Amino acid sequence: MISLFAVVFFIFGLIIGSFLNVVIFRLNTKRSFGGRSGCMSCLNKLSWYELIPLFSFLGLKGRCRNCKSKISIQYPLVEFVTGIVFAFLFLRLFASGGQNSFLTLPFIITYTYYAITFSLLMVISVYDLRHKIIPDSLAFIFGALAFLGLFFFHGGNFYWQMPSILEFLSGFLIALPFAFFWFVSSGRWMGLGDAKLALGIGWLLGFVGALSGLVIAFWSGALVGICLIIFKSSKTSRLGMKSEIPFAPFLVFGAFLVFIFGLNLFGL
Repeated sequence: MISLFAVVFFIFGLIIGSFLNVVIFRLNTKRSFGGRSGCMSCLNKLSWYELIPLFSFLGLKGRCRNCKSKISIQYPLVEFVTGIVFAFLFLRLFASGGQNSFLTLPFIITYTYYAITFSLLMVISVYDLRHKIIPDSLAFIFGALAFLGLFFFHGGNFYWQMPSILEFLSGFLIALPFAFFWFVSSGRWMGLGDAKLALGIGWLLGFVGALSGLVIAFWSGALVGICLIIFKSSKTSRLGMKSEIPFAPFLVFGAFLVFIFGLNLFGL
């Protein structure tokens, strides 16, 4: 039964991922987030069977049915990853709340909160990959959601509790090193957007959890950077030690792993 519900939430995530793609592509453009989707090349309006998350991309073999131009691989990847995120969120919250709390109002409120939060982090990650910048609007919304969670969401459960001093300060303590690196390097080592993102992650995970997420982020970022340099091709021949690699995806990756698996790399 639980596996079946996990599949349902995965499919729900695919649908939400399709909308997140619209937000990512249209954010900070003059296009609205509503309206019917069309091909980015020929602008042909898509039929309903071309809008089925993930499966339409596979059925069309990654090309527009009208002009045969390639469809960005971002579409199926964002949809699939969002589906995975939604499924794991369900399993994580079900495990923390127990079978008696399954699909009760507190469970639904908690799931909705974390689904919105991690969907926002998905948009931030992919937008940073595409444009190498984190929009202030997204960073502030995420920070506000994470700060709100200090009062109502604890360990995957929904109840009111006044945060401790450390919980209040956790966001600032995690963001401070990023802001310092940004300041002393005039933005060459680290973007200020990463500090704003770290602020929300500190509030979302708490000080110890956020530290564990940072370790995962730095190690995974270093690993990917080394791999890009070693296995560079003609398309990535300009990669080197001074290449700019967006860090938001690694921060979000680390935060997600810590939240889902309750990781504590420091044993504190």
